[in-house]
Amino acid sequence: MSMSERLDPFQPPDSSSGGEPGKLLGRVVGGSLKDGVDVKLDYNSSVEDIQVGKYVVLEGSRLKFFGMVTDVRLDALNPEMASITPNVEDPFIAEVVSGTATYGTIHVLPSLALPLESIRGVTSPEPVKTVPAHFAVAREATQEDVASVFGEETDKNFWVGSPLDLEAKVCINLEELVKRSNGIFGKSGTGKTFLTRILLAGIIQKDAAVALVFDMHNEHGWQGTSEGQNSRSVKGLKQVLGSKVALFTLDEESSRKRRVSTDYTVKIGYNEITPEDIRLLRESLSITERGMDAVEELAGCYGDSNWLAKTLELAAAELQKEVKEKTQVDIHIGTIRALKTSLSRLKRFDFMEEKAQGQPVQRILEYLGRGTSVVLEFGRYADDSAAQILVANILSRRIHERYVEWTEKALGEGGAPPHPLVIVIEEAHKFLNSEVASQTIFGTIAREMRKYNVTLLVVDQRPSGISDEVMSQVGTRLCCLLDNDKDVESVLTGVAGRSELREVLAHLDSKQQALIFGHAVPMPVVIKVREYGTTESYAQLGVSSTSAAPADYAGMQKEMYGD
Repeated sequence: MSMSERLDPFQPPDSSSGGEPGKLLGRVVGGSLKDGVDVKLDYNSSVEDIQVGKYVVLEGSRLKFFGMVTDVRLDALNPEMASITPNVEDPFIAEVVSGTATYGTIHVLPSLALPLESIRGVTSPEPVKTVPAHFAVAREATQEDVASVFGEETDKNFWVGSPLDLEAKVCINLEELVKRSNGIFGKSGTGKTFLTRILLAGIIQKDAAVALVFDMHNEHGWQGTSEGQNSRSVKGLKQVLGSKVALFTLDEESSRKRRVSTDYTVKIGYNEITPEDIRLLRESLSITERGMDAVEELAGCYGDSNWLAKTLELAAAELQKEVKEKTQVDIHIGTIRALKTSLSRLKRFDFMEEKAQGQPVQRILEYLGRGTSVVLEFGRYADDSAAQILVANILSRRIHERYVEWTEKALGEGGAPPHPLVIVIEEAHKFLNSEVASQTIFGTIAREMRKYNVTLLVVDQRPSGISDEVMSQVGTRLCCLLDNDKDVESVLTGVAGRSELREVLAHLDSKQQALIFGHAVPMPVVIKVREYGTTESYAQLGVSSTSAAPADYAGMQKEMYGD
């Protein structure tokens, strides 16, 4: 041991991993494993240069800790400094006082630790089980530090953004991401759609999964809108990823007006709507509980495939008579009339037919089987919750049924399971609130956790409206700014260090920043979301429109549909 090491026992060994160490911020002066550690800033470090959410490194004697700044404070050696203000107009006095009598501190929440002697990749960072010692050095993270935790961009890792104040790539593990349902949350205007589009582009580009996107506001398919006051048109997934994406529509007229060429127009038949579908529309169609009882009786009388057409076709008195004759149940005539009035709204949907001629579920499965993701645009129904709930639930339920059949067949016969499918739903609280989550196919998928290779990507500005049971199953959460206390509490349900993360979440910028934590990232991190909408960003995400589908898709197609 050298003389300098004996004289300065608090100087950590060199751990720069071959690169320049990050700027010195200060030294650890206290804290705990439960609450995080406090760092007294060096006199050369200004509190004004440090933001909540900043990614930092703590260098102990044997371990290197990776953490995030969760609070910034001003402290003084003498409490009387608050009432006896020195004359800081004098540069000499200001220099003497700053960093000695008065100083800044930051609170850091360590998440991972790596042995210093193994920094070159012999081992990977592991969750912290201790804290750095007093006077351990705190430094700004470097590109090497970020790469050692989040990895380099590969076929499995996708670059989603950069840490605050650092030009480095934070990557998310797509293979782990699609193993569970995930969520993108944030209040209106914070960039949820922007972030969703980027994440979907990564999933599709790297073949981590195929996606079925219910594009309720026509933002993901052919063309979208950039965030901010000076909004402009940006390319949608179809333009960027070419043949890897198929464009379906509910509203052919809207697509034609927007000069968007689609691959298929979806039609839904009355014979495809079950009482379970109507129960989800109770609020949208103003159907009472008695009305729902009448729906069950009508379905029992005419069968699941004919009850709706008969209800809309026959007079209330005739319906009442036939139900009584066949089921011995006497439904009040007023209840039937009110139900007919509510259900007649479905006749105004142009995508509804008495008996649909096409097979939208079959067509979607054909595209998914070829490894092609499907984006379904809602056209003029962008603000019609009844249309959104009805179509998304009907299609998802039938597609899920086919995936269940296929997965069970693969397990029984030893064949290849289906390629992972991610179903994307916006305004998820409409489908997953506590009243209906147990009845919708989306609630079922969230609870199954990829049991049948189907997961959800839920996008919502009101996460507090989503069932607690469903939120507990959300594996990775990408959160833009939220300012409602209930929404913040819901997003952080079941998360370690929630009080510290709450402060970080509350201080995000209103645009292009997100806090990411959960299953697909090794530790919580605040990122500036990568650019989307420039020529360079399209080139980084683009895939040749002539690229062939992977071989396993061909086998999947043959097994499901034959030669």
